[in-house]
Amino acid sequence: MYEQNLFKVVEPIKKTTINRLNKTNKWTYGYNKEHNIVVISRNGQIGEIIEIQNFQIALPKQPKDIYVNKEKKWKQFEYPKELSRLKNIFDWRSYPEEKKSSWFDYIDEEFKRREEGFWFNNNGTPTYITGTHYMYLQWSKIDVGAPDFREANRLFYIFWEACKADKRCYGMCYLKNRRSGFSFMSSAETVNQATISSDARFGVLSKTGADAKKMFTDKVVPISVNYPFFFKPIQDGMDRPKSELAYRVPASKFTRKKITANEKQEDLAGLDTTIDWKNTGDNSYDGEKLQLLVHDESGKWERPDNILNNWRVTKTCLRLGSRIIGKCMMGSTSNALDKGGDNFKKLYGASDVTKRNRNGQTASGLYSLFIPMEWNYEGFIDEHGSPVFDNPDHDVFDPHGELIDIGVVENWQNEADGLKNDQDALNEFYRQFPRTTEHAFRDEASNSIFNLTKLYEQIDYNEELGRTLGLSTGSFQWVNGVKDTQVMFYPDPKGRFKVSWIPPTHLQNNIVVKNGIRYPGNDHIGAFGCDSYDISGTVDGKGSKGALHGLTKFSMEDAPPSQFFLEYVARPQTAEMFFEDILCALVFYGMPMLAENNKPRLLYYLRRRGYRGYSMNRPDKLWNKLSVTEKEIGGIPNTSEDIKQAHAAAIEMYIQQYVGNVGDDKYGSMYFNRTLNDWSKFDINKRTKYDATISSGLAIMACNRNLYKPNPKQFKQPININISRYNNKAGHSKIIKR
Repeated sequence: MYEQNLFKVVEPIKKTTINRLNKTNKWTYGYNKEHNIVVISRNGQIGEIIEIQNFQIALPKQPKDIYVNKEKKWKQFEYPKELSRLKNIFDWRSYPEEKKSSWFDYIDEEFKRREEGFWFNNNGTPTYITGTHYMYLQWSKIDVGAPDFREANRLFYIFWEACKADKRCYGMCYLKNRRSGFSFMSSAETVNQATISSDARFGVLSKTGADAKKMFTDKVVPISVNYPFFFKPIQDGMDRPKSELAYRVPASKFTRKKITANEKQEDLAGLDTTIDWKNTGDNSYDGEKLQLLVHDESGKWERPDNILNNWRVTKTCLRLGSRIIGKCMMGSTSNALDKGGDNFKKLYGASDVTKRNRNGQTASGLYSLFIPMEWNYEGFIDEHGSPVFDNPDHDVFDPHGELIDIGVVENWQNEADGLKNDQDALNEFYRQFPRTTEHAFRDEASNSIFNLTKLYEQIDYNEELGRTLGLSTGSFQWVNGVKDTQVMFYPDPKGRFKVSWIPPTHLQNNIVVKNGIRYPGNDHIGAFGCDSYDISGTVDGKGSKGALHGLTKFSMEDAPPSQFFLEYVARPQTAEMFFEDILCALVFYGMPMLAENNKPRLLYYLRRRGYRGYSMNRPDKLWNKLSVTEKEIGGIPNTSEDIKQAHAAAIEMYIQQYVGNVGDDKYGSMYFNRTLNDWSKFDINKRTKYDATISSGLAIMACNRNLYKPNPKQFKQPININISRYNNKAGHSKIIKR
């Protein structure tokens, strides 16, 4: 059975507190700092609190009366024919006065739903949709006519409403699957906001100027044209403009209070609000003030256009000083990494709501959202808008009455299996219809120096197994905090180590002391590789991370052969904390470490603490050929071209033998996807960016040190052996004189 993890209902606040504040309508729309939630209710009361990708959102309180129709599902309300004949406010003014009053309640209710959202009975479940979502479903015309209700879109709009409500947020960065409806949903939101905003600017960008223009003319304009008269301001210029949509008369005037007033046309103030599009470029909309910027297909900006550069510019269009006055609605599938996908990936990663600065903002200012393809795949959504994850055990129909007889997960897997012999086609399928963020940012096979097919086979295998892999996250610490005694592993979700194997008790802390120097007692079982750093802090606050990898080799001990069992990629607050992390892991496993010695502080640290025996010497030189420093601290340089090539070759060899499908439909036991992804992107000419690759490659070299031993030249002196020679002719042998 499929287990969804896109959202969950949480209870971060006591129910008594919620009820107490509900009685006095004290819940304010926006970010609630005291409880660290974002409230999207506008009536002062909240109900369920849901968490979408670590973002906690308080929904409105469920009302007593919920709309229900006989089908118990969403169904677009029929627009009264009599009102549909009215195209604008002028038609309304000429409408008979005696008939107007019969429509006051209807118009008021539509405004209320637009503002507060809407509750309806969906297959027996009270379901809330935001006002923006209601406007999309009820009043937006898309390519297939009226949009279908989808649970995925409901969550999308709830997340977007929270982004709008949160004063710390610049908008959303949405990683999506193909045909998810984002272009239409963002177009609908553009029109929705523009028709109630005065003196505002709304912008549209896409992967090319032509795409932005097409989105404007084919989506934004038709949605605006389709609005009912009481929502639609009078627009300037052409009915269907090609470059700019301008509104004069505000729809906000059409309230019950105003609609009955006998105002003259000249008394109605204009909105002075426009929607337009721009050509793709780093400086698009530079210097303008925007209330909403729609970024469509932002993961497909190809060189020389750069989505990162553009966002740095356009971000300033959404603020006045420190105050955020506009939002960005960004969404896209991803291209291959070297075709714009890499920049979008960086922007998505910089939008993680769990990583905020002291102002409470993410690095980008945006909030990232990823909805897996199984939530929003056409043909596998039932009539109630719910995804059909698993194979149905009863008749299930889509919104158009078609039978769904297979679950989306199995269907997706069948398609993926059919492409396994064409890795680039498979990766493109993953990018278009991702089930994980790893799928979404898959690269092309030709862009890796290693066997990308085997790497992705292993990644997919690991993701399929998920929690059953047996990976543990935690920390290594000295028992009772007493250094140089015994080390223990302590599980901790916030720990910096990931491990797949813990040695039996008798192999833990196996230390051999020779002449006052500690040596590892399990060097026959495996070894570590390490990419270190020397400086605690950096000017930009980033810096490369330190990395450590542990790898076993074949032995007679109770240990899995040729398996990476430990991954550490982190940058603690100080270099000394990193050094101590490394030392604890070495002591616990009792294995030596091969580290690069161009950043020697770690190696000097080990020597000073009495653990020089844990630092391996470079395996490609004899002891008498080592430099003074190498004899003192060990390690291997990273400057030699021979070492670089040997390092890459070691990883290539390991991948070929132990990663992905290794034969007979068996898969390797390399369970660390972070390292596998680092291998997939490795550039031998820019090695410093790939900390995990450096340390893991050194671990492979350490376990295969015999392959790198030099063959000393042997000079053989000719041996002069004086053996007498005899002439055996005749009856007596005679010695032959030289």
